[in-house]
Amino acid sequence: MSDNPVLTFRFRLNHGDFQVALAHDMRLAGITALFGHSGSGKTTVLRVLAGLEARADGHVTYDGVAWQSDEPRRIFVPPHERAVGYVFQDARLFPHLNVVGNLTFAEARSRSRASVTDIDTVIGHLDLEPLLERRPESLSGGEQQRVAVARALLTRPRLLLLDEPLSALDTQRKAEILPYIARLPEHFGVPVIYVTHSVDEVAYLADNMIVLSRGRKVADGPVDQTLARLDLGPATGRFEAGVVLGATIVKHDIEYRLSELSLGGASIYVPMIDADPGAQVRLRVRARDVILAKERPKQVSSRNILQGKIVEVVEEPDTPFAETLVEISGGLIRARLTRRSAADLGLAPGVPVFALVKSISLAGGNTAVR
Repeated sequence: MSDNPVLTFRFRLNHGDFQVALAHDMRLAGITALFGHSGSGKTTVLRVLAGLEARADGHVTYDGVAWQSDEPRRIFVPPHERAVGYVFQDARLFPHLNVVGNLTFAEARSRSRASVTDIDTVIGHLDLEPLLERRPESLSGGEQQRVAVARALLTRPRLLLLDEPLSALDTQRKAEILPYIARLPEHFGVPVIYVTHSVDEVAYLADNMIVLSRGRKVADGPVDQTLARLDLGPATGRFEAGVVLGATIVKHDIEYRLSELSLGGASIYVPMIDADPGAQVRLRVRARDVILAKERPKQVSSRNILQGKIVEVVEEPDTPFAETLVEISGGLIRARLTRRSAADLGLAPGVPVFALVKSISLAGGNTAVR
């Protein structure tokens, strides 16, 4: 198997009046988010890839090997032969076994597969040692999902599918488990396809994303480029619209508990980050948290004022609003404002502006500065 295998799928599947029809080729590396609103077809795609939807018409190939095909002859590789790990929205742990029993059951069924993954490594990576003797009903939702991820890893998969594993968790529990998921490809060498309707989870976890709407693919590509697109409002949600930016920690201000970051050479400030100078971080900037000005403001509370120029303006004719894309040092940001404001400011491609960022969040977290 190659280091970055290619997954190809082209299929149709009818669910009554609703049809999922998708065609996509992807080189598997890191974490790919499969994103869309409820009912967009995300889980159906995962079930087809896992071999749980034999009714699908079309083909699926992994690293050049056909898992499913209609022609020239019918091929359908059953789920257990695809070596795909699957984590559901609910953990689905065996209630009659404790945590170590759940893990050893999975490990025993996959010993014939060559892998560097072993039970001690998985337990250590997911910090499961304190939980090993407990039964599933005594675990929190986040703990159950960590065990479910560990069990999936111990099937020694070639591909790991996660179907909204955090959807039932509160914000704090999500923040606790996200770092574990983010490190899976690096620690275990397994690519991940991660289903979610949360832009924050995409921003924190994913390298690439596929956007679905009504059973069709409407966009795909690197996360930073895809989230910056102004034409995806109906699919990504206008309220949560924004971008992901990469920044480097420069230094910490101990007195005021702030961290100074470099964003393409420009300085920005966020609440102090528990990481050393030089560390790379992802930032999430929502369009609704950005204000545009034609001149640099003075004596304002916002510390984050970024110089840039307008790249694109998209008006929403049936609403009061417009979306703008602004090129700044270090990337692109979006700003949502009224059409009247855009007209008063004379906003158009090439116009220089200053972007006041009211709130910058660490992607995947709830830390923000205003």
